[in-house]
Amino acid sequence: MAIAYRQRVDEDTEFALWKIEEQAEDLYNQLQLNNDEKAFVENISNGKRHLHWLGTRVLLRKMLRTDEYIDCKVDEHGKPYLVSLPYHISLSHSFDYAAVMISKKSPVGIDIEQVKEKVERIAARFLLPKELAFIGTNNRIQQLYACWCAKEAVYKCNGQKEVSFMDDILINPFEFTEPGQVNAILTKGDTKIDYTVGYLQYEDYMIGYVKG
Repeated sequence: MAIAYRQRVDEDTEFALWKIEEQAEDLYNQLQLNNDEKAFVENISNGKRHLHWLGTRVLLRKMLRTDEYIDCKVDEHGKPYLVSLPYHISLSHSFDYAAVMISKKSPVGIDIEQVKEKVERIAARFLLPKELAFIGTNNRIQQLYACWCAKEAVYKCNGQKEVSFMDDILINPFEFTEPGQVNAILTKGDTKIDYTVGYLQYEDYMIGYVKG
């Protein structure tokens, strides 16, 4: 499968989706991996986690337009980074899709989630009462996912493990449009950062994306 969707955010920032229709072996054969990565892939064996890891790396290779080895590591907070290439990156995946966002100048964050009714049951775990109060009745499920993806994208862009969706990331009131934007404020200790987060629905998936 080729890239399913690609969007340029600005002159040096873009994101893309890859629909994972290949077998794991087909994805694996498109990659160059070092011994540690090969061992990691063998340990997670088959299943969605296996396909997701391979799919995000194949998509990253396509977006960077290289056949060379890409040294992609994860820092102590779980944020992926490139050792020898001048790009900030963010990775996400959900069911049949992998998502990658890259930028030369700024940290980025992306999240993709399959839209399901169950988000209604867990909304109070990631949204404050004042946030839940502005969720409309029309497109309610989609708006909840826009909030979830926005907070996840901000979390990934900020790159600090101890940030709480509920306590540290606030979504300001917005009306759901598609596509759309939300204002999210991250407050943690002496840190306060305003983010403008884009969101859109692709098929039955919601994507949230942000540039720091």
